[in-house]
Amino acid sequence: MSEIIAATDVHAWYGSSHVLRGIDFRVGRGETVGLLGRNGMGKSTLLRTLLGHVRQRQGAIFAAGREVSRAQPHEVARLGVAYVPEGRGIFPNLSVRENLVMAARKGPSGRQDWDEARVLDLFPRLKERLGHGGQQLSGGEQQMLSIGRALMTNPDCLILDEATEGLAPRIVAEIWRVIATVRATGIASVVVDRNYRAVLANADRVAVLEKGLVVMDGPAAVLAAQPGALDRYLGI
Repeated sequence: MSEIIAATDVHAWYGSSHVLRGIDFRVGRGETVGLLGRNGMGKSTLLRTLLGHVRQRQGAIFAAGREVSRAQPHEVARLGVAYVPEGRGIFPNLSVRENLVMAARKGPSGRQDWDEARVLDLFPRLKERLGHGGQQLSGGEQQMLSIGRALMTNPDCLILDEATEGLAPRIVAEIWRVIATVRATGIASVVVDRNYRAVLANADRVAVLEKGLVVMDGPAAVLAAQPGALDRYLGI
């Protein structure tokens, strides 16, 4: 399996705080990888480091076979890696349609499988709100828009940080349905979510972080059969 993301011995700092301490992390093309860990263990920092948002970083990082260890975020994005950040990051002063259209482009290989019509078929709720401003949407609708906007870039890898945080149960179920749909299309994904059982059920492989280190990494089905170990690293 070729890799869309490959990182070796990654370290990252916020000021004098050494957050990531030598992480190896890989995502194969078409593979869905869950990233788990308690709050503050480095999950978001790892994602932001891979994407070029964390300046104080060290190690070898490749995206789509090209070294991006010192790359800027827009350079990583152009290689086919799309990001749905914690907090959603939509443009509140733009309409739903404008948020989608501004992101539209062909993928790195020239593919344009995801256009406005397909995104709206995936998210019928957004179709009803095309003229609404981003600030007028509920939290769940904003998350749908953020995912839809990422898909409009026709990525090879979709990264979702805190995919369902703060959403109503009905919307949570909808987001997991969408993640499963995207997985079935062959787009690789990295999913961070507090519901580790849902992550295990929707991922091919899972990595668990503890204090900036990968402490478990393997097929989701294998890790799901180790509840004691999972509870050690994920339990309250």
